Parts: sequence; C-alpha cells; structure tokens
Amino acid sequence: MAEKIIMPKAGMSMEFGTIIEWLKEIGDKVSYGEPILEIETDKTSMQVEAMNDGYLIAKLYDAGDEVPVVTTIGYIGKKGEKAPAGDAPVAAAPAAKSAPAGKETAADTGKAYDVVVLGGGPAGYIGAIKAARMGAKTAIVEKSVLGGTCLNRGCIPTKTYLKTAETIQEVRRAADRGIAFGDTSFKVDMKKAVAHKNKVVKQLTDGVAGLMRSNKIDVYSGDGVIGKDKTVTIGGKEKIKADKVIFAGGSIVSRINLPGIDLDTVLTSDEMLDIQKVPAKLAVIGGGVIGVELASVFNALGSKVTILEMMDNIVPTMDVEVSGLLKKKLEAEGITIVNGVKIEKIEKKGKKTYVHGDIIEPVEADTVLLSIGRVPDLSGLGDTGVAVERGRVVVDDRMRTNVDWIWAPGDANGRMMLAHAAFKMAEVAVENALGEDKAYSSQYVPSCIYTHPEIGAVGMTEAQARERYDVRIGKFPFMANGRALASDGADGFVKVVVDSATGEMLGVHIIGPCAAEMINEAAALMAAEITAFEVAETVHAHPTFSEALMEAVADSIGQCLHLPPKKKK
Repeated sequence: MAEKIIMPKAGMSMEFGTIIEWLKEIGDKVSYGEPILEIETDKTSMQVEAMNDGYLIAKLYDAGDEVPVVTTIGYIGKKGEKAPAGDAPVAAAPAAKSAPAGKETAADTGKAYDVVVLGGGPAGYIGAIKAARMGAKTAIVEKSVLGGTCLNRGCIPTKTYLKTAETIQEVRRAADRGIAFGDTSFKVDMKKAVAHKNKVVKQLTDGVAGLMRSNKIDVYSGDGVIGKDKTVTIGGKEKIKADKVIFAGGSIVSRINLPGIDLDTVLTSDEMLDIQKVPAKLAVIGGGVIGVELASVFNALGSKVTILEMMDNIVPTMDVEVSGLLKKKLEAEGITIVNGVKIEKIEKKGKKTYVHGDIIEPVEADTVLLSIGRVPDLSGLGDTGVAVERGRVVVDDRMRTNVDWIWAPGDANGRMMLAHAAFKMAEVAVENALGEDKAYSSQYVPSCIYTHPEIGAVGMTEAQARERYDVRIGKFPFMANGRALASDGADGFVKVVVDSATGEMLGVHIIGPCAAEMINEAAALMAAEITAFEVAETVHAHPTFSEALMEAVADSIGQCLHLPPKKKK
C-alpha cells in the first residue's frame, strides 16, 4: 500500500512550505531516512526524509510550489504501483532539472546586481545569503564547487577521516571494556573511505546549492575577475554588473621553493584527501593544524608517520602546555615528531622518497605531505587597485578595502583563516556594504584541532596574558572528571587564564574529550563578560565533560572543591 509524503510542520508558526527541489525522480528507489526533497519554510531550508522503503511513485507538487503543512505532496510505494485514486500528480510542465552543486548558471547574462559575491566558500555563500535576506539582488560566482575549502578540501573531509580513525581506536580499546572480538586486525579500503568522504561532502555542498535557490541567488560557475568598472567577468567572457562586490576568494595551499617539491610523491593536503592507497610510510612537512590532523588519520589507518616541524613546538599558535601534551600523545600513538628542523630538499631514489633536513638523517617515505598552511587566493582581484600586503587583502574592522565598493571577508584578508570566523566576517561585510555600521572582532573566536585528544582554545595564551596582566591560572585535569574516566578520555586538562584584578577570563585552553564542543561555552561566557567569580557559581550537570571548565575557573580563584587546596604563597 502506498505511503504518503507529507509537507512537514517544522514549527508552531509554520503554515506553508515551498518545495525547492525533488532529490528523487518518479521510479527511483528510496530508503527509510533518505532525503527525497528540499523545502523552504519561513525560517530555514531543510530536507524531507523518506519514512519508509520503496519507490517514489508520485509527485503531487513541483519545485517552486507553496504547499500548506500536513498536505500530501507525494507517494512512496511498490515498484510500478499507482498513486491512490483522486491523488494523481499535478498536471504541470516538469521543472528543469537543477545543475549539480557549483555548476549552476543564471538564466540571463549581463545582469546588474546590488551585490555580487566572488567566491562560494564559507565567507562567500554566507555573504550571499545575508545580502539576499537584506533585500539585495544578489549573485555569487564560484569557479569550482559551492562550499569552498572548508566543505570540499578542509574541515569536512578531514573530520570525516578523523571519525574513521576514531572508530579504529575505539575497536582497539574495546578489550579493556570486556568486549572480545575474535580478530581486531583490519584492512583499509581507501577507495571506499574516499567515496564515503565524498558522499558527506556532496550532501553539504548540495545543501549550500539549495540555500542559493531558496534565497533566489543567481549562481554563476567559472573563474571570476573583478573589473575596475564595477563588473565581474566570468570565464573570460560573460560579464555581470555590481553595485557592491564582496571579494571572498578564499585560500589555496601554500608551497615553498624547495628542490624536489614537484615530485609525484609529494602531495598537498588537497591531494592527500583523495589518495587511493594508504602509504606505508608518510612524512609530513609541517606540524600545524592540518599536518597533525592528517598525521593522526594516517597513523590510525596504518601508516608509519613522521612529522617535521620548523618551529620548536607543533601547533605553535596554541598554549605551550597544550602543544606539549599533544606532542606526547601523538608520540605515544607511534608518530615520530621532529621539531626545529629546516627542510633542505626532497629526492626520489627508486620507489622511495627521502626528505632531507639540517638536523636529521634523511627520512624515508612512500608519500610526502606538504602541509605548511594556506595563503589567500587573490586571482579574482583583477585591476581594481585593491591594496594587498604580504599577499593579503588589507581591510579594516568593517571588512572594507581601500576601494569603496569592495569588501573582503574570510581567508582573503588572512586575519583568521577559519570557516566560522569567515561566516561572521561575511555578515559584517555585507551589513556594511548595504549601509549599516558593524565591526568585526576576533577576540572571542575559538580555534579547534580535531586530533585525539581534541583541542579548543579562545582568547590569550598564558604567555600572551602575562605580558599585559597580573594573572591567575586555573587548571582542572580530565582524570578527575567522572564522565571523562568513564569514556576513556582522562588525558588532558582545561586551563583558564584570569585577570587577578577583575576576574575577567582572558583565555581558555582545553585539550581532552569534546574540547571543540566545550570551547564554545567558554567563548560565549567571555563574550558576555562573565567573570570567573560568576562562572564558579554556576551549576553544571554531573557527570559531564563541561564540568571541567567550571572546575578550572573555580580553581583560578581558589574555590575548586574537587582538587586539593592551593598552597598559599
């Protein structure tokens, strides 16, 4: 018997939903929980999932139709089954099938827009949505796939692989919990791992494409270049006009002029994410965020990994205690880490590649990962005269460039190359482009590293704070946290840096379980100017990881009851 597909009521005030796109065609097989169409409500866009297995046998409404809630909009049934009598599909011309995410082109060319956004990454697509929501006629130009570095080549792919690595580690630790597998050996099918990563990425990039449609944003596909005549040329041919331009060119992987850098065994982080075979030996040049995350992944997958870092610490922007503990944990997992090394050359002998450094013997590798960071992609600036320093677009705290109709949020300005920072910068840029006066501040923007254990940080490090303040340090170890012990997450700590005079929280640094989630509470507290004295009085649920934050804050003012009393100076 055919089952109805209902327009959901996704909120108490929702009365209608608009169909953005059917994700399945009539006759397609569908599975329980699988997205079958996208809809837009008055507040958001969302996917509607199949509530049973079967085949899509009828669509009663087309893309663009506004439908009352709890109305039947289609049917799922057996293969070849007919829709119930009286509920035949609407007689309408079939909607044009949408182009793949990132490959869409506006129907008309030569259009004039209030706002044109160059770049479809986090700063770009959020900027476009913000502009459209503020009433501006908006277009976005993307040379590859909507979503940019974060969705396609950064945050999301690496976190998908890190979850795979975590699964392997959980299996290895299962015996300690009394779970005895007959055999814990495993093989990694890297092609399947890549396919799974691509599936996750596509779902998110398709979601961004859906947001463009639901916000009536024209999407142009191709290399965009800004002209000084307030136009954007796409693919060297098509031109559109702009009153205001949001330049969100994003970033590209950084490369260095080094003998052997162009060998086929030397991969960038972009290329590493699509590797089809786990290398037996992997040398990682660069111990920053991307380097340590991918080192963790491939170590878990079975590679013998060596990290070569020029600085004295890995992830050198982090608090020195956090960096030091991460190094110990990675080494305990079998990763070799060499600090203070200057890479001199890379050479290939037979099937092996060797990395030479000034203080080390040559490191043998099957694959070398070049992971020395990212730099702004300024290829779309054209002859606009936008000021650039050290390869970064110069902007003020309003995201304004020196050209009065161009704003540049996100990686392009190099201030804080994080997706969530780009989101906020883009909102500020668009608001100011459309007549408001908003300022961006990175003071309470958290940074995260998704290794095992995770790292989360916001505000000043202890060393930075001591240069300006008389500080108190509060610290609480996860080994004293019940939830952490129960979850095999006792490694690490929460560290809080507090101004002795006022109780202001100057910085929070977490290394341990769920650090990337916990740091958001710390950032919110600091942005709200809640003092350590007030935080220490708040009640946190027990047992939770986040109790450790409250305990560390309490420790900074000598009020932590789950630690021995502080010795008086």
